[in-house]
Amino acid sequence: MNTNAEGMSEMRFDELRRMLEERREELSGAVKHKIRDVRADATQAGGHRPTDANGMPEADIQGDIEFALLQMKAETLAKITAALERLEEGTYGYCYECGQEIAGRRLRALPFAERCRDCEEAHESELNRERMLEFRSKAVSLFGAPSS
Repeated sequence: MNTNAEGMSEMRFDELRRMLEERREELSGAVKHKIRDVRADATQAGGHRPTDANGMPEADIQGDIEFALLQMKAETLAKITAALERLEEGTYGYCYECGQEIAGRRLRALPFAERCRDCEEAHESELNRERMLEFRSKAVSLFGAPSS
């Protein structure tokens, strides 16, 4: 059996590449389709703009949702491209933080995973802690320091 420089079998390497490329093509098609839909909807809406209970145009709300979904898909596409680059470099499937191999089940669920489950949980906790500190600092600057 042929192996690459990192010890991954050629068959496994090809399987991973195919899986990532298929996912990339699927998302790319979905993004292009969504952009066409948004443009078509904007053209068809013309001057008629129904509103919600708060008087906000429904098209704006729907557009915001569509944009958020489109943005998430674009971010996922970037992650898949980065995963393909790691695959070529021979670093795919290894945790960015601890260097240990990422579990196969995790890679099947998230083929662009950069961290093992434990390191990802620690990373998420750190991000949440930073967000909370930022929120608190903004609250203090907005309302002043609490009096003792």
